[in-house]
This record gives sequence, structure tokens and C-alpha cells, in this order.
Amino acid sequence: MTAPDSVSRAERAGAPAAPEGLALADLVADTASDRKAQDIRVIDVRGLVAYTDGLVVCSGNTERQTKAVHDAIHSLLKDDYGLLPRRVEGEREARWILMDYLDCVVHIFTPEAREFYRLDQLWGEAPARAVN
Repeated sequence: MTAPDSVSRAERAGAPAAPEGLALADLVADTASDRKAQDIRVIDVRGLVAYTDGLVVCSGNTERQTKAVHDAIHSLLKDDYGLLPRRVEGEREARWILMDYLDCVVHIFTPEAREFYRLDQLWGEAPARAVN
């Protein structure tokens, strides 16, 4: 008997434990890179805020690409780990998509939105690294 389509592969197979903290941020950043996101940064905010360990900030060239990056991250974490974001904002407009996975908050921008909001500068004092 096959499992219903609404049940994820992770749920059927007994998902491995999802990475936590900055390991989750690294996995998200690698997934964004696989979808050709640009200017990917992992920002370590442990000790600065209580609501998350890491931020992933990246850009897609167009709204379509930001949506593709979102979709890839969402699918990987859901299918492989059974992990869903607590909240997603901006998915419809796709100029700034925010995905809250508690230990990691993901920001996917178009270049224009990223320049306007300057989130990278807001966290300028936090340790950060670029991902290719």
C-alpha cells in the first residue's frame, strides 16, 4: 500500500532530526546557492537576539527566482526533515520573502528590495560569512 500524497517523504520514512541553529542556516544557504541565489550571507545572531541563532540573507535576480529559492528551501526541509516554517511572509509578491524556522530566519530579496531595506547593514556588527 502506498502512502497518501499529502504525507511527506520524511513522514513516511521517519525523518532524521533536522539540523538546528547555524547548521540549519548552513543547509538553507547551500540550498539557496544550488538555486543560484546571489550574495548569500549567514549571520550569527546568537547572543544578540533571543528569537533565533542565525539569519540567512540572499538575493534572486527576479521575483520568479526569489520564489524558486523559497520553494527549494521549503521542499528540502519539509521532504527530508519534516520541518515546516513557523511563518512565511511576502511569498505572493516575492520581492522580500521571509521564512521563520525558529533557529534560522531566511530573507530572500530581489536586488532592489535588498538595497532598500539594507538588512545586511542592520546586522553589520554580527559575525557573518558569505556563501558561494
